[in-house]
Amino acid sequence: MATPLGWSPGGSGSVCLAFDQLRDVIESQEELIHQLRNVMVLQDENFVSKEEFQEVEKKLVEEKAAHAKTKVLLAKEEEKLQFALGEVEVLSKQLEKEKLAFEKALTTVKSKVLQESSKKDQLITKCNEIESHIIKQEDILTGKENEIKELQQVISQQKQIFRNHMSDFRIQKQQEKYMAQVLDQKHKKASGKRHARSHHLREK
Repeated sequence: MATPLGWSPGGSGSVCLAFDQLRDVIESQEELIHQLRNVMVLQDENFVSKEEFQEVEKKLVEEKAAHAKTKVLLAKEEEKLQFALGEVEVLSKQLEKEKLAFEKALTTVKSKVLQESSKKDQLITKCNEIESHIIKQEDILTGKENEIKELQQVISQQKQIFRNHMSDFRIQKQQEKYMAQVLDQKHKKASGKRHARSHHLREK
């Protein structure tokens, strides 16, 4: 049997099943009515008895009543089906709106993620530059510290040389002072002897 126009397979399955079953019942009833009519025609042509005709006519009336009742049920099921289709349409529109809202939100989130990723990359690059600069500065400071140590060693050596010179200078000064004292003493002794000779010669 053909699927009703606008019906979605994801809709109310029980309503659709009941609708199909009622359609099958109606088709069966219509086929039976058609057969009964054919029997009546044949019986009429063959001059059937009144009792048989009344029996067939009674069945025909019963089938028509059942057919009418089935049609009423079918109309109710069709109404339920239309209502279910309306709900499906409303839900489909709502789902489409939610889908569009989700895609928009997802696009926004992706954009923010890309922006944050770009910021992160920029920060990483900046940190690497700062780290490289710090390493260079540390290398420069290490070089300066080595120069300072070398200068300290040179100054220490120069101080030691200066101390040695000062020590030698003091020793030299002491030697010179000692020599001056010795020479002065010799000079005084020599002067004393000359004075004594001079006095002795005067007495003679």
